[in-house]
Amino acid sequence: MFNLAYKNVQRADRLFLEDCDLVKISQEVGTPFYCYSKNELVTNYQRFVSAFEKANIVDYKICYAIKANCNISLVKILSDLGSGIDAVSAGEIFRAKKANIDPAKIVFAGVGKTRQEMIYALSEGVEEFSVESVPEMFLLNEVAISLGKRAKFSLRVNPDVDAKTIDKISTGRKTDKFGVDIDLAREIYAQADKLEGLDVCGISTHIGSQITTLEPFQKAFKKVRDLFLELKQDGHEIKNLDFGGGIGIVYKDESSQELNNLLQNYANLIADLTKDLNVKITIAPGRAITGNIGVLVTKVNFIKETSAKNFVIIDAAMNDLMRPGLYEAYHEIMPVTKKEGVTKEYDLAGPVCESTDIMAKNRKLTDPKSNDLIAICSAGAYGSSLSNEYNARPLIPEVMVDGGNFSIIRKRPSFDEMIKLEVV
Repeated sequence: MFNLAYKNVQRADRLFLEDCDLVKISQEVGTPFYCYSKNELVTNYQRFVSAFEKANIVDYKICYAIKANCNISLVKILSDLGSGIDAVSAGEIFRAKKANIDPAKIVFAGVGKTRQEMIYALSEGVEEFSVESVPEMFLLNEVAISLGKRAKFSLRVNPDVDAKTIDKISTGRKTDKFGVDIDLAREIYAQADKLEGLDVCGISTHIGSQITTLEPFQKAFKKVRDLFLELKQDGHEIKNLDFGGGIGIVYKDESSQELNNLLQNYANLIADLTKDLNVKITIAPGRAITGNIGVLVTKVNFIKETSAKNFVIIDAAMNDLMRPGLYEAYHEIMPVTKKEGVTKEYDLAGPVCESTDIMAKNRKLTDPKSNDLIAICSAGAYGSSLSNEYNARPLIPEVMVDGGNFSIIRKRPSFDEMIKLEVV
């Protein structure tokens, strides 16, 4: 994170996000909490704009993948920058509209859209659909006709490309549940062209997340180009190519410079493959925009040292940040206040009654004590959006910092608020 740094306060080095002291925020908000940098968010979005401008891509739209972090205040900032949204549920469409996203800039993706969600999306002005199966295509046609509308149809094709990322977030192989076999696409487009409720307008693909090399994109996007040319030969007028998202961020060993280069090379690749096609380009970055804007700040409850393993018991848990338990994902950890003393290896363990509730393994900490604060880094994507109330633990606050000011953009609910929808 470029806006995360230590500053000297009262003869101690304390961690600041932008110009906000995380210790002071914790005193007001309590722990655990998520904390995001507005300036980093804006910078990350503008990096995509800059990369596309340098690649001389003029006709394009950036549709933020809202599943990465769906906080309305955060999405509103992106809306003000001109972003669209890649949504995978009616709830995400609702959130996008609450954040003032133009429905015409929303692409409704996702492998399991229901009839009710399609009705909601079309009724709210969402026109563009990324369709993932033949049965979905027929259902969308039926719903559109019943509403007297035409849905803009893009078929999500599965190019059978291994993104060489974490297995559970790879989406472009034949064995993954997403999209349709690219080899069957011409036949499906021929069917779609005959359906009165559909306006055949695009091709979409997405091969996975946390991709750190250009090669998988090259393979997948070349196949999309070839399909475009085949469909053009078949008489289809394809106006839009949606290349999805997937560019990674720094968690551990990744190089920020190499990832910056990857983004520009990614834009250059798209420009080179589409310069003669006369199409609008859509991309759907999520993690690359929000992943490194935030930290999860947690407090040490207890130190538990055994003959086999040392544990730091913290007040954040797997229900607050699921990635370590779900994927064995790595997040860097930093003491909010630096210390001197004996350094040992510890596992950071949360309070949830699951052995999976380990946030970090075998990390070196210097003289940890109860009430110390620890920042878990690169937690802006798939942190709060995957969080839940397991063990009847309240969802944790989210805080946005802007220079030297901060605001709470999600409050911590009371126990009464947690059960307000339940009936005894």
